[in-house]
Amino acid sequence: MRSITLAVLFSFVLIGSVAAQAEEGADSAIVQKVEQLGGKVMKIAQNDDGLEVYFHLGRNHDGLRQFETPKPGAPKPPALDGELGVLKDVENLVWLHLGGTDVTDEGLPHLAGLSSLTRLHLERTKVSDAGLANLKDLQNLNYLNLYQTGITDAGLAHLEGLTGLKNLYLWQTKVTEAGVEKLQKALPDCKIDVGWKESDEPAEEEAEEKKEEKS
Repeated sequence: MRSITLAVLFSFVLIGSVAAQAEEGADSAIVQKVEQLGGKVMKIAQNDDGLEVYFHLGRNHDGLRQFETPKPGAPKPPALDGELGVLKDVENLVWLHLGGTDVTDEGLPHLAGLSSLTRLHLERTKVSDAGLANLKDLQNLNYLNLYQTGITDAGLAHLEGLTGLKNLYLWQTKVTEAGVEKLQKALPDCKIDVGWKESDEPAEEEAEEKKEEKS
């Protein structure tokens, strides 16, 4: 029990230390502004100046954005789209988490100038093909998560110039096998994960062998 307690205390100390370093590595006024919008600014590592920003969906009774939905009768929170302009003032922003938020295509123009961005989470959002056009110049991007969005093959065309992309997640989207193959040719070094399972049906030869064994 003592060891568990010490481990928990150490975790809190470490988190507090990283958070404090985030404020040291970024303009405190900008950090405060992001937090007022319900977001959080963190350093990605103690020995790295890169910053991570993430937002949560919904707001609590204090007006802060969070995963939980607002209480019944509570005022509807402002859309995140119009608030993302603050990101342009976050220097050395390398990881951005917008997954599960109410961000839409209208908010993505604010990402177009984030040249230092390497990881972007847009999973479970209403982002569509048109919004991806704002990402085409993010040449340092190596990770993009579009899981459970309305992306189609048309949206994949906007990603063909992102030669630094190493991991792309397209689970439960509307892309086709042909669209994925086309993108794979343009980005041969990118691992494209569509989440498609191989058919459980036996191959034709295997089916014939099973028939012969039964006869």
